[in-house]
Amino acid sequence: MEQSLSVWLIPALTLVGGIIIGFILARVLKRAAPGKTQQQLDELQERFDSYQSEVVTHFNTTAALVRKLTKNYQDVQEHLSSGAERLALDEISRERLLASLVDDEPRSRERIRAPQDDSYFGTPTEPPRDYANKKDGDPSMLAEGYGLKR
Repeated sequence: MEQSLSVWLIPALTLVGGIIIGFILARVLKRAAPGKTQQQLDELQERFDSYQSEVVTHFNTTAALVRKLTKNYQDVQEHLSSGAERLALDEISRERLLASLVDDEPRSRERIRAPQDDSYFGTPTEPPRDYANKKDGDPSMLAEGYGLKR
């Protein structure tokens, strides 16, 4: 009898001890985890804020450079206009040079844009054929019996 009691008592005490140790470890680790998680969350927030700051800086710099580029373009246009006025030999040459400076941008846009009429392509307007011509009496491709041999 004494031996059967120890057979049950030792595993039962071991089980109770394991449960107690597991409970204590879970409580200790549970307290440590939120601090670490909060630290990771703070680090991620800091990285995100830094990234947002970099994006804003990038776009501000880009906007400033575009403004500078526009200003330089306007300065070049003014320089070319004043040069055309000063250096043209006669009135007709001066007018042609100034007209070419002013009309240069719309002409380049027209060259890029394709004409809207069909004469550009050289063929009359006809939808492309994605089917084969059929002979009279043949069933159409949408017919239920198409392709079935009788």
